[in-house]
Amino acid sequence: MTTASPWAPEVRPYLVERAVSERADVAPPVECARPRVAASRPSVADALGATAGGITPDELALLGPLAGYAASGPVTDLFLNGERGLWVDRGAGPEHEPSWSADESEVRALAIQLIARGGRHVDEATPAVDVRLGRGIRVHAVLPPLSSSGTLVSVRIPRIADFPLAALAKAGMLDGDQEAALRRAVSERRNILVTGAGGTGKTTLLGALLGEAGPKERIVLLEDVAELRISHPHIVSLEARQANLEGSGRIGLDVLLREALRMRPDRLVVGECRGPELRELLAALNTGHDGGAGTLHANSLDDVPARLEALGSTAGMSPDAVARQAVSAFDLVVHLERHDGRRRVRQIGRFELDGARLGIAPC
Repeated sequence: MTTASPWAPEVRPYLVERAVSERADVAPPVECARPRVAASRPSVADALGATAGGITPDELALLGPLAGYAASGPVTDLFLNGERGLWVDRGAGPEHEPSWSADESEVRALAIQLIARGGRHVDEATPAVDVRLGRGIRVHAVLPPLSSSGTLVSVRIPRIADFPLAALAKAGMLDGDQEAALRRAVSERRNILVTGAGGTGKTTLLGALLGEAGPKERIVLLEDVAELRISHPHIVSLEARQANLEGSGRIGLDVLLREALRMRPDRLVVGECRGPELRELLAALNTGHDGGAGTLHANSLDDVPARLEALGSTAGMSPDAVARQAVSAFDLVVHLERHDGRRRVRQIGRFELDGARLGIAPC
C-alpha cells in the first residue's frame, strides 16, 4: 500500500508512528509508507489544530494510513471504494486521490482494523457496520457480498468544533436576518427542525444553535453515532447501540428518548430522525419540552412533510396524526443546501395543516 499523502510535515512522524504501532485490542495494523521528516513533537498538536477542526492527533491516528488524508486541509469525508481508489471531500465534493494505492485485500484488512478500533467486528456474517472513533469520527464499512464493488469504507470527519452561530454567518452560511431569527428562536425556546440533504451542514448548524442556549439549561442529546460537538457547560449525550453478533442487545433512539425524559432535560435534541423515534420525539415536544431540536434528511423544504409522513409510518402513525403533532411540535424548519461546494441556509419555514395532511410554508 502506497500512501504518499500531502499532510503537514510536522504531523507526519506522529501519525505514522501511531498508525503502525501494535495494539493488543485490534487486528495487526495495515502497513503504510514511513515518511522520514525531521520535526519536533511539540508542534504536532498545533499543526493538527489548524487543519483538523479540533480533532486530536490520537484520534486521527486511529485512522491508520488514512490519517494523513484526514489532516490534509478542511476534509469532511473520505471514501475508500475497494481497489478502485480513495476519494477525499474537502468541501467542494469528492475528488479522487491519485497518491493512494491499495488492493482489495489491503482495503478489507483496513476496514476490519478500523471497525475493531471502534469496538465492533465486521465479517461475512455482519458485513455492514458503523462505529465511532474517538469523540466523533464516524466510520462505516461494507464488505462483499453485500457490496459488489469490493470493500467500501466511508469516514466522516467532524471538521468544525464549537463553531458559534456568528462565525457561520460570517462564513456565509446564513445572512444577518436569518442569524437574528435563529438566535431569537433559541432564546425564546422554540423547537427547531434542521433539514437538508447529506453533507449540507445540518450537524454544524445544530451545534451552533445549541451553543446559544443559556448556560443553566440542561441539554440531553441523543444520537445514533455521537457526532455533535457543542460548546455548552451542561450537556449530556446518549448513544444508540447496535445489535450484537447474535442479533440482540440493540437500543434504538426510540428507547433512548424514553430514558431521556426521565433525566429532566431543559432541551431535548435528536441528532437525526430516521425512524420510529419520530413518534417519541413528537410526543415529547408536545408535552411541555420546549427548546428541542433535531435534524432530518430532505432534498427541499417542500419535501419535508412527505419525509415526516414516511418516518411516521414506520412507527404506525397515520399521515393525519403526523400532521397534527408536527404542526404543534416544531416552530421552525430550517432547510440547508449545498451549491458549488458552499453550504447555506436556503429557506426557513413553518409547518401548517393542509386539510388533514402536513404542509409547509416559507416564513
